[in-house]
Amino acid sequence: MSKVELIDLRQPLSWHVLDALRYPLRASALPGLVIFTLAHYLALLPAAGWLLELVIWAATYLYALECLRHSADGFAQPPEFAEPGHGGWALVAILLWSTLLTLAVKLNFGGSTWLVSALTAITLPAIAMSLALDGGVSHALNPLTWLQIMARFGSPYLLLIGVQLLIALLLGSAQLGLEHVLPRLLSLPLFYFVAIYATLFNFRLMGVLIHQRHEQFGLQPKARQLATQNHQDDDQRLLDDANELGQQQPQAALELLVPRLRDRAAPASLHLAYRQLLKQQGLRDALLVHGQIWMAALIAQGEPRRALGVLQECLGLDADFTPDDPRTCGELADLAARLGISRIALKLCRGYLQHWPRDTQTPHYGLLASRLLAEHADQHAEARQLLDQLAAAWPEHPLRAEIEQQRQRLAGFA
Repeated sequence: MSKVELIDLRQPLSWHVLDALRYPLRASALPGLVIFTLAHYLALLPAAGWLLELVIWAATYLYALECLRHSADGFAQPPEFAEPGHGGWALVAILLWSTLLTLAVKLNFGGSTWLVSALTAITLPAIAMSLALDGGVSHALNPLTWLQIMARFGSPYLLLIGVQLLIALLLGSAQLGLEHVLPRLLSLPLFYFVAIYATLFNFRLMGVLIHQRHEQFGLQPKARQLATQNHQDDDQRLLDDANELGQQQPQAALELLVPRLRDRAAPASLHLAYRQLLKQQGLRDALLVHGQIWMAALIAQGEPRRALGVLQECLGLDADFTPDDPRTCGELADLAARLGISRIALKLCRGYLQHWPRDTQTPHYGLLASRLLAEHADQHAEARQLLDQLAAAWPEHPLRAEIEQQRQRLAGFA
C-alpha cells in the first residue's frame, strides 16, 4: 500500500495558507483546474450555453467540496475524483440566489447591496463546510448550523470571511480588467482560471482548518487511520521513544534506532536523531561510519543533494574522508562540480582515482579532475600529468578523444 501524505499539524497557520495557495497546482487538482477552465468555452454556445455554464460550475463545486472533505480528513494531496452528490448544485443555487437577491436589493434600496455581499461572505464558509461534512442541503441552510460551525471555529472563522471578501474583490477586478484588455476568447479562460483557482484554494483552506479542529467536529481523520494501518506512524513513535530515552540513556537510544536504520528506506528524521546521539557522546568514528552508510542510501533513493550535505559534515570531522563506494563518490563528484563546489569535487575525483584506478568510470573522473585543475594556472602541470597518465592507461577508452583535446588545450598554456 502506498504511503499516505498527511497534513502537518505542527506547522503554523501562515504555512498552511501558503500551502493552500499551491494546492490547486498539485497532483490531480491541476488537470482538474485546466479541464474546468477550458470547459467554460462551452458557455459560448447559443441557446444551451447558460445551462452548460451551470453544469460546469456544479461539477467544479462538487470537486471543491471533495477537496474540502479530503483535507478535513488530513490528506495532503488533492483527491483524484469527487464522490457523486448534490452539493455542487446546492452551491450553484445558493450563489445564484445571492446574485438575484443582490440585484433585487439594488433595484429597491439603491446602495445597500453590500449587506447581501457581507451576508454571503459570512455564511458561505459555514454552508460549504456543512455540505462537505454532512451532505444535507437543508442542514447546510439552517442558520443554527452556521452558528454552531462559527462557534467551533472561534476567531479563525474571521479569516475565512476575509478570504471570501478578498476573492470576491479579486474576481470582480479580474473580470473588469480582462474584458477591457483582451478579446473574449482570451479573457474568458483567464478569468475562469483565476476563479476556479481561488475556489480550490478557499475550500482547501477550509478543510485544513477543520482538520486542525477535527475533535471539535467529532471527526476521525481517515488519512491518519490509513497511516496507522500502513504503519507509517511506527517511525514517528520510534523517534519519540529514542528522543525520550536519549535524555537518560543515549547508548540504549542508539541501540533502539540501529535495526531500523539498516533499512535503506529509513526516514531522514531517524538518521538525524542517530547522528545527534553520536555527537552528544563524541563518537567521531561512528559518525563517519554512519555517514558512509547514509550517503549510499541517499544516493540509492535519488537524493544526492542531501548526501552531499552529509559528506560536507563528514569532511568537517575528517579532512581525509572519502566515500567508500564508487557510485556514491562519483555521483557526488559530478554534483559538486555542477554546483561549483570545486574543492570538494576535485577531492572526490582524486579519491576516485586513488581507490578505483581500474574502474571503467575512472577516465571520466580523471578528465573532470583535469578540468577543475585547469581553472587555476598554478595547477596546470598537475592537470597535464594526470591527462598523460589517463592517455597511457586507457588507450582504447571512449573518452580518449576528449582526453586528447584537453591535453592539447593545456599544451597551449605551457
